[in-house]
Amino acid sequence: MEGLKEYLLARAENGLIHLSIQTWAVQNFGLTFPAVEEAILELNLLPARYRRNQRSLSCRQQLSLFRGKVAVIGCGGLGGYIIEELTRLGVGHITVVDPDTFEEHNLNRQLFSKVDNLGQPKVAVAAGRIKEINPTVTIVPVQDAFTGRNGKGLIEKVDVVADALDSIPHRLELAEVCEKCDIPLVHGSVGGWYGQVTTQFPGEYTLQKIYSRCSGEGGIEKDLGNLSFVVAMIASIEVAEIVKILLGEGSTLGGRMLSLNLLDTEFTEITF
Repeated sequence: MEGLKEYLLARAENGLIHLSIQTWAVQNFGLTFPAVEEAILELNLLPARYRRNQRSLSCRQQLSLFRGKVAVIGCGGLGGYIIEELTRLGVGHITVVDPDTFEEHNLNRQLFSKVDNLGQPKVAVAAGRIKEINPTVTIVPVQDAFTGRNGKGLIEKVDVVADALDSIPHRLELAEVCEKCDIPLVHGSVGGWYGQVTTQFPGEYTLQKIYSRCSGEGGIEKDLGNLSFVVAMIASIEVAEIVKILLGEGSTLGGRMLSLNLLDTEFTEITF
């Protein structure tokens, strides 16, 4: 590794390492892209892909994101945007869980859906997309439904879980498993022009409070549908919560929920 460090230090330009240098190191030192990425960040250098991060994120913080592990449960509307943004930010390990394949009605809002991948597994498409954007990210695609039976095995080694589901019972099941595993859960949901985001830390039982009076399988999205711009905004707020948790900085939505009404441009905070 000493040879790698010398190579990287000699080729840094204003503290940046370009992708071509990173690729050469992978090929000639017999290492993986993640291994070279970590070596760069440990030298307090920055892969050039993150140049626009550096005014807001230090190399130390970028290293924390790289070492972060996130599970995204659901790879549809919310999940696609969450995965895309985490990948571009440089979060180093992403587990993606979804049993479904892309269907035609997904095309209005699901980032990874295209006419030519209809019928393909969502997690497989997501894995391919991640590798196209950022080969330093380790992706674990799981084409299966998250349940109380398999849930612990899927999330027990991650730092934070993102809820991108569309079923109230499944969300509550996810919240219960996160509680048992002592893992923070970032929840988002969308219906028509409206959406909500909250972060549940162990012991808070936030989702149980939100959905305690709800019955049935789905939320308001079953009646109001999903609009692409609302999905993108809720997913982005979820990602902001995830990043703050991974960095241990900033104020999260723990103990409170942000409710969005984009039809009237109203933002309401609810405290639990």
